[in-house]
Amino acid sequence: METINAIGRRKASVARVYLTKGGGNITINGKELSNYFPMQNIQNSVTEPLKVSELEKQYDIKINVSGGGFKGQAEAIRLGISRALVKIDEENKPALKAKKFLTRDAREVERKKYGKPKARKSFQFSKR
Repeated sequence: METINAIGRRKASVARVYLTKGGGNITINGKELSNYFPMQNIQNSVTEPLKVSELEKQYDIKINVSGGGFKGQAEAIRLGISRALVKIDEENKPALKAKKFLTRDAREVERKKYGKPKARKSFQFSKR
């Protein structure tokens, strides 16, 4: 089997996911999953698409991710893995779609406006 690749994005993060047949190893930027994301809940969000489609120990996954923080990176990886699993087998789509793993969360940080301390926050108003 050849390598299947897909891209996932979230906030400022971009993840390129490469799936090959193997024993279930997940490598992110050259590091093991548990080393790259030490927090258990983030590790679970990354591996959730594999659990839903029941393919946990069948594929080796190599991921290159850049930009954003750990939460955005984890969700970008989750989207990339989900898209790759759908490319492999179209029967995975309904289960992944029901969990909303195939939906691209397009919310981005709003830019700061001039004359304001943040994007929408204003300085305290004084009438007199």
